[in-house]
Amino acid sequence: MNDWQSLKTKIDWPVFILSGGIFGLFVLLSLFKVEMVTNYVNLGFDLSIRYFGAYWQLLLIATFIVGVGISLSRYGKARLGNMDKPEMGFFKWTAIIVTAGLGAGGVFWAAAEPMYYFLDAPPMHPGIEGGTQAAIKPALAQSYMSWGFIAWAVYGAISTIVIMYAHYNKGMPLKPRILLYPIFGKKIYHSVWGTITDVLCIVGAVAGTIGPIGFLGLQVSYGVHAVFGWPDTFSTQVIIIVALTGVVLFSTLTGIDKGIQWLSRLNINIAIAVAIFLLLFGPGKFIIDSFISSAGFYLNEFIPISTYRGDQEWLGSWMLFFFGWFIGFGPLVALFVARISRGRSIREVFLMVSVIASLITNFWFTVLGGTGIFYELKKPGSVSEPLSDNGLPAAIISIAQQMPLGSIMPTVFLVLTVIFVVTTVDSMSYSVSMSVTGVGDPPKIVRVFWAVMMSIIAVILIKVGEGGIGALQSFVVIAAVPVSLIMLPILWTAPKIAKKLGTEQGITEEKVYRGKSMEFDYQDSEINK
Repeated sequence: MNDWQSLKTKIDWPVFILSGGIFGLFVLLSLFKVEMVTNYVNLGFDLSIRYFGAYWQLLLIATFIVGVGISLSRYGKARLGNMDKPEMGFFKWTAIIVTAGLGAGGVFWAAAEPMYYFLDAPPMHPGIEGGTQAAIKPALAQSYMSWGFIAWAVYGAISTIVIMYAHYNKGMPLKPRILLYPIFGKKIYHSVWGTITDVLCIVGAVAGTIGPIGFLGLQVSYGVHAVFGWPDTFSTQVIIIVALTGVVLFSTLTGIDKGIQWLSRLNINIAIAVAIFLLLFGPGKFIIDSFISSAGFYLNEFIPISTYRGDQEWLGSWMLFFFGWFIGFGPLVALFVARISRGRSIREVFLMVSVIASLITNFWFTVLGGTGIFYELKKPGSVSEPLSDNGLPAAIISIAQQMPLGSIMPTVFLVLTVIFVVTTVDSMSYSVSMSVTGVGDPPKIVRVFWAVMMSIIAVILIKVGEGGIGALQSFVVIAAVPVSLIMLPILWTAPKIAKKLGTEQGITEEKVYRGKSMEFDYQDSEINK
């Protein structure tokens, strides 16, 4: 009874009921009025892209620029979380952040997205014929933009500064609402606006997690049908999701220091092994050459690509779709990054989240997508035709079957896909549980509830039909509209907090005056100017 009373006091019931109620309503409407839901969601999606797309592009660019400025400044040395040394090892830390952020895109999108751009060159590169050598660099560069520096920056490159300061220095609970702490102070804890902020951020992340669970069921079902001849039916899809949920529950019950770390390390180790295998026995030279040349193209065309405003239909289907997803996930991923980054410096967090993670992602996209392009050039139609006929899962299966050990590699990628999605579900159930309890180690029963609930909703939406899953995917982009407004103040509050932390930790700036070096400290009164 005492444990139940303790749990009841920890849960923020308004946030819990409102966020859960929204998904309950979505599922009920999808069961009985799926066409209506799809139509309204598509309308909301189109309006979001039309009226907020340009803002999202500028927001992501500004977030990255502010992060660069803080990390390169003297205050980039300030440590977060009231600890002098990191509480987690570098490799574990890297693995958790990369797998939590990359998630479901780690296999299917990594294989298919570069291929889509290769076959039909993005509109900001007119005159390039799809399916040719000239289309390789623009194709990979566009993938780098969708999953690159500015996209990853919203995952906590600077928002982590605000979260960790508000929690570890000011005692605020680990909830999305503390992103607004620098503006409202501790009043945000009991504010209606705080509740609304938590609900909006939870809705964006949970919708973004349920979608990949559902697509995992659909895609892996296709994969096991293509590889093993299993029937591609609803029953198979349910079995896959139940197995995934079982792994998530095992990880949940063993805690963040064991389950999530172990799965993340396994995920990264398998990906590294696959990459090394392909570099040594696959089209290694093509992968390396393509990565270097495409990275150069990406950097040279960074501004034109990131600020492209021409073809609105294309933008909504591709770049802005991914930007909306990153923004929708942003606060809860940042919350998770804050939970595991105690003792890290501001500079370390920025470099890991926005630079190292994006470089790892871009190289991984080159390994899978570049290999697919190589085989497509070698044998036209070998990847593009399955992709056109059966969508994302067909791309990775057709690529894997052409790799060395082609009879084994499809199975390897199916396993890797499951692990990628498991790490996302595990990380997000942890973050959502923090959001409804406010504690860094939320009760296991709360984490189990969210993991199971997301899987059940995914199964229901699969039963409804792909229209339900597709509507939920688009719903994430709609949720990105209010979330992007919550993320805006961070652009000026994060630098102020970095400056304050630097001052508190004795980090001073130097000015040269008449040939002499002068050191001075900033006073707290200047922080809030």
